[in-house]
Amino acid sequence: MARATVPRRLSERLRWRTARLTRREDESSLARTLVLDVPGWPGHQAGQHVDVRLTAEDGYSTQRSYSVASAPDGETVELTVQRTDDGEASPYLTDELTVGDLVELRGPVGGWFVWRPEQKEPVFLLAGGSGLVPLMAMIRMRRAVGSRTPFRLIYSARSPETQLFTSELRRGDPGLDTTYVYTRSAPPQWPRPAGRIDASVVSGGGWPPDFEPTCYVCGSTAFVETAAGLLVALGHHPGRIRTERFG
Repeated sequence: MARATVPRRLSERLRWRTARLTRREDESSLARTLVLDVPGWPGHQAGQHVDVRLTAEDGYSTQRSYSVASAPDGETVELTVQRTDDGEASPYLTDELTVGDLVELRGPVGGWFVWRPEQKEPVFLLAGGSGLVPLMAMIRMRRAVGSRTPFRLIYSARSPETQLFTSELRRGDPGLDTTYVYTRSAPPQWPRPAGRIDASVVSGGGWPPDFEPTCYVCGSTAFVETAAGLLVALGHHPGRIRTERFG
């Protein structure tokens, strides 16, 4: 029986499910959080993603992958989607999809880039832009289960206007420390001028390598390569660095 369980669970994740939009929230001028009701949702882990399929009236369909922003919560799945002008799916999801509309979801997908509550080592999160989304699921999962595992987050955004989950992060969680980096324009009187992350930011906002944290890095390919390289250069073991990239 145990051998039959794995294929059955895999087939559940590979099955397309119909999801209904129940709420949408603005996260920035370009990003929206879509709250979806997904009957029969098998549950997910913090850090996983889903495939979204959109089908036009003429039968043409397209699909894209989006990280889940929410901690597991029954049949509710939250996706935070950032609009790209040349995107095929994101303009529709952020600007046209309305409450009551249907989309198709498949997943959850991924088992490496996840945080599980039973992990006790410190956690170091590094996010570039919308790469914060799966890391936010980890933060929310930590809060939901009452974990006391210490988290440190470095969040790199273009400007205050483009950053995500601003109010929620400002409220803060005990044991979560957040460092912000702005690459194009920083707030007035911000202590650090606009610029990309560097070794001083990573060492100052993260854990020392001898604490042996698990590091999760998510963002564009350029951000991920830079951040992962800085971690290794500072002495973090490559086996403790987990990365996910987009674009």
